[in-house]
Amino acid sequence: MEKNTTDDLLIEDRILETARELFFRNGIKSVTMDDIASYQGISKKTIYQYYKDKNALINSFTRNQTKCQHDDMCLIRKEADNAIEELLESMKYVGQFFSKINPGMFYDLRKYHPAAWTIFRKFKEDELAGFIEENLRKGIKQGLYRNELKIKILARLRLEQIELALDPKKYPPDQFNIVDVQLTMMEHFLQGVVTLKGHRLLNKYNNIVEEE
Repeated sequence: MEKNTTDDLLIEDRILETARELFFRNGIKSVTMDDIASYQGISKKTIYQYYKDKNALINSFTRNQTKCQHDDMCLIRKEADNAIEELLESMKYVGQFFSKINPGMFYDLRKYHPAAWTIFRKFKEDELAGFIEENLRKGIKQGLYRNELKIKILARLRLEQIELALDPKKYPPDQFNIVDVQLTMMEHFLQGVVTLKGHRLLNKYNNIVEEE
């Protein structure tokens, strides 16, 4: 069946949006195709006209999410006045994003859906790495980050921090809040790269009054 009519695209988008809502709320493993069909008020057969199985749906969901994150990052980059504001707005975005997600969703993705996890990791290693490297170069040029920074090493470090924070074995959800873990790591990273000028600007953004 060709999915090239307006009605087809609307149905496919609705299925994807319903899947997203249920995955975010409940994780991936516990959500069935029956759940999605029931929540959307359509037959499971209709879903299979657009997605041959749950893996195909999850792959599409992952591609959609990474595209949204790419677009959001580009907007943050465009609107930020400097590298520090860019990272602070990214921290805010990360906090809002992870506050909506069941902590087990990424664990389910990694353990049970390797193709989708590969999509996520490729996005992380290509798009996020480029975003971090560009931010570091911008910060150095603006005098906000230290000149001697090893950009590619630090970009990889930041990527590993992101994945580490998603590991329930390292940070069990019943002991750690995923948002707190992500933001703490990101703040620690930022504190480690700023110059004195950058530190003062960071304090200004955070409304911290420095002692004379």
